Amino acid sequence: MTSHKEVAQQLDKKDILASFRDRFFHPEKVIYLDGNSLGKQPLDAKETLNTILEEQWGKKLIRSWNDHWLAVPKRIAAKLAVLLNANPNEVLVGESTSVNLYKLTHALLTSGHFPKQLVTDSLNFPTDNYILQGISTQLPIAAPITVRYSSDLVADIPLLQNTIRHAPGILCLSLVTYKSAYLYPMKSLNNFAKEHDSIIIWDLSHAVGAVAIDLKQSNTLAAIGCTYKYLNGGPGAPAFIYVDQSLIASLKSPIQGWFGHAKPFDFASDYQAADGIAKFDAGTPQILSLATLEVGLDITLEAGIDQIRAKSEQLGTYLFELIKIELLILGYALESPEAVNERGAHITISHKESWRICQCLLNPKDNRLKIIPDFRPNRFIRLGIAPLYTRYEDLWETVCRLKEIVLEKEYEYHDGNQPTVT
Repeated sequence: MTSHKEVAQQLDKKDILASFRDRFFHPEKVIYLDGNSLGKQPLDAKETLNTILEEQWGKKLIRSWNDHWLAVPKRIAAKLAVLLNANPNEVLVGESTSVNLYKLTHALLTSGHFPKQLVTDSLNFPTDNYILQGISTQLPIAAPITVRYSSDLVADIPLLQNTIRHAPGILCLSLVTYKSAYLYPMKSLNNFAKEHDSIIIWDLSHAVGAVAIDLKQSNTLAAIGCTYKYLNGGPGAPAFIYVDQSLIASLKSPIQGWFGHAKPFDFASDYQAADGIAKFDAGTPQILSLATLEVGLDITLEAGIDQIRAKSEQLGTYLFELIKIELLILGYALESPEAVNERGAHITISHKESWRICQCLLNPKDNRLKIIPDFRPNRFIRLGIAPLYTRYEDLWETVCRLKEIVLEKEYEYHDGNQPTVT
């Protein structure tokens, strides 16, 4: 009789993306299930950085701006555009997700195209809501409306639509929610918003690189997102902003930065905004972070987002079934949607001892595998599936360990103290 472990190993042998795992650095005796927070390091990132440090910054110094660096942001933006099915002149790479959300929201509010009402929901990433709250104190507008659902796992779409109907304006939603990985019906909501004089800014941070996103097919007009999760861009990798071509000309960025100038190196006394998406640029490009981002993005494009998404769905279904068979009887609960078309690429579980269970995974006794998930208050253990390097056997080992911790009450040996990053 074939064991569960052998089944996992057989599935890994059939995996058409298996070879991509060899493109990443893997610490010994560690199972990494936190790629939904920070992706693993691509092996080529080290060589790429060394080239920049030694040859470009080291030897060529400032000449490298003309010879190498000024072209980097647009080149990477064009690659992101391919991944998202957008036009290259609709995507800008740079700054952080929060800064890009601020610029885009402010620009839409002052454009006159939409009612000056900000709307978010209780599933949105908290820092996005901080930005909206801050803008509402800077402009003469009402405080954001937050659609509060009875569940913190899935959206109540009729309630959301009813809010849009009665309070049209500018919405910000996370395409994949950070707690449960709930995946919104992107196209239908975009269409509903348009019919009701509204626009949705989609935060793609927990989706890009793991979910197949077609900005044109879904009628998306505005989006932002980070690149250090499933795109494996590295810590602090620059974010991106997308604006549909039909809107760009009529929007003004609230930050009149150096690189958003039409001719930044003329050093003119007065500001003249650049044409197109470049008007949303601001500070000097983050060359070192852009370089590592390009390495991770190239791997994603080579693997193909449709194949990545297919593997994500298969791994997620496999993990879902294992959890139902092995863990639910031990007090664990599944917190993610079961339908693959309603969730992103992480599976969330919970237990009354969630935090102390995470400590057991991170600090195993004896010589056992270290397993790195992440914890989100107040009960969520997120198991991030990064299809480029996550294996079926990794998921099997994780479920076995989760089972063992509860059966042996290993969590009792850990306290409840939490570090800054969980």
